[in-house]
Amino acid sequence: MTEALAALPPLRDSLAEHGLWANKGLGQHFLLDLNVTRKIVRLAGDLQGGLVIEVGPGPGGLTRALLEAGCQVLAIEKDARFLPLLEQLAAAAAGQLTVVQDDALRVNEGALAEAIRPDAPVHIVANLPYNVGTPLLIKWLTGPLRPKSLTLMFQKEVAQRIVAAPDSDAYGRLAVICQALARCEIVMDLPPRAFTPPPKVASAVARLEPFTEPPVAEILDALERVTREAFGQRRKMLKSSLKALGGPDLCQAAGIDPDARAETIDIAGFLRLARSVVDRVG
Repeated sequence: MTEALAALPPLRDSLAEHGLWANKGLGQHFLLDLNVTRKIVRLAGDLQGGLVIEVGPGPGGLTRALLEAGCQVLAIEKDARFLPLLEQLAAAAAGQLTVVQDDALRVNEGALAEAIRPDAPVHIVANLPYNVGTPLLIKWLTGPLRPKSLTLMFQKEVAQRIVAAPDSDAYGRLAVICQALARCEIVMDLPPRAFTPPPKVASAVARLEPFTEPPVAEILDALERVTREAFGQRRKMLKSSLKALGGPDLCQAAGIDPDARAETIDIAGFLRLARSVVDRVG
């Protein structure tokens, strides 16, 4: 950590100096306690030698912890109010931090990463804005970026849906898609009081390690169709909810009981259903 980074004022003082506050419309809740953000960085695992993408850094609490750990960071911030504060942080970081103003849902992170650290493994570590957390996760898991790991803050309910097991209330499309593509675990819980301002719900950090050989694109597309149909009518038996895709015949081809319901089928079962959809089309 550089002397300039260590000499920066506390985050609360920086926010007050610039007259900044969280924008509820953007789902912003700040982590200002460096003890918490340092723990998140430790839980992210070995980040050395790679490039860390952080989305929604806001005032830079998690960013500071990443820089302290010696990470090369690409911070993507949509809210222009925080750019002066982040640029101040970049100036103190001696080349470790690149700040880009853009919408993370639309930005090409791969192109940005390639321009900063070509061929370096990419990790994503972020306290995600609550209102875009799930679509961002799906974008990163299914898109061309292929991060080595993702360590992400969500509403606790969303994190539980990511890691949910079959036959649980939280098990659904998100669990199937995420667990078909990555190893998923919750590594930390945080109460509302850890944030400024405190949200109305608890939060949790989920860590995902994408598989080196994920399902091919056509299987993934079929998996998204199967889960959309199956969980869209989750109270129905699969022979009914999957009728548009083949119903009982599809289930039989995949070795799945057509009288079963979606919440009872494990990840391997859904992948077999997806492969059967592809075979039927082929």
